[in-house]
Amino acid sequence: MQKRIALLALFALLAATACSAQRPSPAASASCDLGAGKTVKTDYSSPRMKGRKIYGDLVPFGQVWRTGANEATTFVTSSDIVVGGTNVPAGKYTIFTVPNADKWSLVISKGTGEWGTQYPGRDKDLARVDMKVSKVPSPVENFTISYEKSGSGCTMNVDWETTRASVDIKAK
Repeated sequence: MQKRIALLALFALLAATACSAQRPSPAASASCDLGAGKTVKTDYSSPRMKGRKIYGDLVPFGQVWRTGANEATTFVTSSDIVVGGTNVPAGKYTIFTVPNADKWSLVISKGTGEWGTQYPGRDKDLARVDMKVSKVPSPVENFTISYEKSGSGCTMNVDWETTRASVDIKAK
């Protein structure tokens, strides 16, 4: 009997692993080392373009977007930081964006644990920060959040389709 239970548990684990590996929007992560043990980490799900028109269509302009797919995108900082000129205390947050053709806002929400599409509302916003928008040289199939070192901090880039939205982050 114990062998049967162990075998069923192993089968369930293997099935769960196989299903999660085949998600259409797989889990992804990006982080930045700001020095002196200070870090920023973002966990998100990465949808694919699949020939679709993304911004202004699948992702409407002027509306809060979950910034990825599946579970809400998390933004965890180990120390107080400055995001685009706005102070952000150490902690765990959910991030959303408001895309527009020429200007984006990064929404840092104190609400955490919600499914990705459930924006908890402005009363949970810690901050809304302007992001710079530019075009990438070639289409980006996989939605990507990345960090690149810049000066004494990092730049967070959100790339998909032909758009890059970015914001500077530095230790406080």
